[in-house]
Amino acid sequence: MPGSGLWRTKSIEQSIADTDEPDTKLRRNLSAWDLTVFGVAVVIGAGIFTLTARTAGDFTGPSVSLAFVFAAIACALAALCYAEFASTIPVAGSAYTFSYATFGEFMAWIIGWDLILEFAVAAAAVSKGWSTYLETVLGYIFGPGTKTSFEVAGITVDWGSLLLVLLLATLLVKGTKLSSRFSMVITGIKVAIVLFVIVLGIFYIKGSNYTPFIPDPQSGSGSSGGSGVDQSLFSFLAGGSGSSFGVFGLLAGASLVFFAFIGFDIVATTAEETKNPQKSVPRGIFGSLAIVTVLYVGVSLVVVGMVSYKDLATSAGGGGKKTLATAFSENGVDWAANVISVGALAGLTTVVMVLMLGQVRVLYAMSRDGLMPRQLAKTSKAGTPKRATLLVAGIVAFAATFFPADKLEEMVNVGTLFAFVLVSAGVLVLRRTHPNLPRAFRVPLVPLIPILAILACLWLMLNLTVLTWVRFIVWMVAGVVIYFVYSRRHSLLGKRMAAGEIVAAEGTVLTEQKAPPKDDAEG
Repeated sequence: MPGSGLWRTKSIEQSIADTDEPDTKLRRNLSAWDLTVFGVAVVIGAGIFTLTARTAGDFTGPSVSLAFVFAAIACALAALCYAEFASTIPVAGSAYTFSYATFGEFMAWIIGWDLILEFAVAAAAVSKGWSTYLETVLGYIFGPGTKTSFEVAGITVDWGSLLLVLLLATLLVKGTKLSSRFSMVITGIKVAIVLFVIVLGIFYIKGSNYTPFIPDPQSGSGSSGGSGVDQSLFSFLAGGSGSSFGVFGLLAGASLVFFAFIGFDIVATTAEETKNPQKSVPRGIFGSLAIVTVLYVGVSLVVVGMVSYKDLATSAGGGGKKTLATAFSENGVDWAANVISVGALAGLTTVVMVLMLGQVRVLYAMSRDGLMPRQLAKTSKAGTPKRATLLVAGIVAFAATFFPADKLEEMVNVGTLFAFVLVSAGVLVLRRTHPNLPRAFRVPLVPLIPILAILACLWLMLNLTVLTWVRFIVWMVAGVVIYFVYSRRHSLLGKRMAAGEIVAAEGTVLTEQKAPPKDDAEG
């Protein structure tokens, strides 16, 4: 029957009704400004200081700003689709919840499993980066040789990462509003430092460094862009010899810098905790995306204007990844590296916090539906899913403390792009299946915009490496096994349908959405 088995869908009314369960109820106290801060907090991180220089030196040359623009356009198209869904279904879980209402339980599980990979790997990787910058800053205070790690029985223990995760987990358990206030202060500091770096760098720009804007392509032999499984899938399929410079390099660069934009979708995971989600969530998504795009393009134009892109290559100057500090040191402004380190430390603090927040909300939504253990969905007196938060913190802390988690950026990219594709396609499905559903925000030019979003994200996915695709497929296969072994049998929707309590979403008559209870809306 329609809606049964793998493809049973959860009605929007049921999703909204579940938000009122006393034991799993979240507190509504976030505003559009809070959401914008969360978006900027998670997107502006160390990537603005490191990813820009490395991408210019190894892949795009001076055209790195175009790579950011291409990635931003893909994000903007997907953001329109996220905004419609989040304003229509203001429930925690983001793409997972949206997929449950459109594609069914199996696809919802797949996207939830995918998001767990995205947020967990990103949080662990960024925690490692935070520890590295903490070591640098402590070196300024206590002198060179200060370490944020130590050896125990041949195992490197990164206490810096552990300290950060424990601190942020405490904030998240105490309440989302408190986390937002903390994030607001730190985000203000890091944005001020980014603006300072841009203004200072303008005085050292040389016009000749922008030529050639798109350098001629290099062969895979000896190029940083790589060949074989390390070159982009599109370059491999098109018979290209590598992904360094030229058109292939620019496209590969766009896929790589897409990592810098990851996080705006987390705004949608907090819809259930927002006072007026129908208006606040779209504003938070678009506001944060606009701010970070301007900052990224500004920094990218400055860094390639200050030095030749050749000096930013990984193979230049004794090897090693080049950063924005490299551009300043080449111009004799070594003290700027200290400012950049402080900015990166502040930036990464909020990135990790919001990534953990996003993963907790996805895990919470899956647990409330029974696809993960239901106990994880219980909320505390502070109105936060304390058990899910502690579990996520434990996993991220363990990975960041004991494992080198800083080589999986592209794994995060492919997972996020996959989520964007499903959300964009979901808008088309929901417009067809429920055309009269109240929508506070509507994607313009449907079906054109969702189709363009799908194509843009698929295009970026094709420009990720072959090895990244192999790892992604392995993770997805593991998720399928877990679904059939555990999640399908424990699905709350499946149990309700078996008991005759509800029918599939296709059989429900959707009425006007319930507004959040007044006392919750007032926080």
